[in-house]
Amino acid sequence: MATSMVIDREVLLRATRGVVYGYLSDPARFAAWWGAGSTIEPRVGGGVLIRFVNGVEVGGELLELVPGERVVFTYGFRDPGKKPAWGGSRVLFRLADRPDGTALALRHEFPDSASRDGHVAGWGYQLAVLAGLVAREQHAALGDRVDAWFAAWSSDDPAERSRLLTPATADGVKFRDAWAVVSTRDELLAHITAAKRHMPGVRIERSGEPRHVQGCVLVDWQAKGPDGKAAMRGTNVFELAPDGRIAGGVGFPA
Repeated sequence: MATSMVIDREVLLRATRGVVYGYLSDPARFAAWWGAGSTIEPRVGGGVLIRFVNGVEVGGELLELVPGERVVFTYGFRDPGKKPAWGGSRVLFRLADRPDGTALALRHEFPDSASRDGHVAGWGYQLAVLAGLVAREQHAALGDRVDAWFAAWSSDDPAERSRLLTPATADGVKFRDAWAVVSTRDELLAHITAAKRHMPGVRIERSGEPRHVQGCVLVDWQAKGPDGKAAMRGTNVFELAPDGRIAGGVGFPA
């Protein structure tokens, strides 16, 4: 098919392949992605219906379904005055593991270049919506992991610091701030130990809710002295691993 009649996009999603595949095949998740009333029947020959918020309906038939790897369906407008017609184009998704998540390759084949041009911006938006949905599901425990991070920085017990950080951070967690550059969990623990020597009795806690966009997180924090008064404020930027743990971060004092 001529390239002028095809949309090819690949995006990196900060979630495991199983989570991403769910949004391509599970009716409830499919509706969460495309909008209320949308659905997909997860079997070859099953129906596909996408209902946009403006009431426009498109859809077709599921052609291929390879769990965790590939989904193919036909796509077109229910309105006979719009192109492509119902089932008149083909959408293909392929999934592959990447170190930072899941690569989703989209290929949408159209019968004419005008139909293609009318879908470029829409696919850009829908892929961004999908990226946000899968990241939020994958990282539903984000608040707990961030709190464990700051609790480790606040603890005076080295064993407790390790116990808190082990499930909350990736083994090769990387972290930078004004005083250190670390690239493993052991180096991070050593950095915290050094910080505790220079700031005895200081406790760090997050301020407000984490702000999360597709696996990148901003978290405001404050450090309180032994008297309970704020001694320092700042913001951390965290990158999340596909399994939901903290893969890296940068600390910015205010």
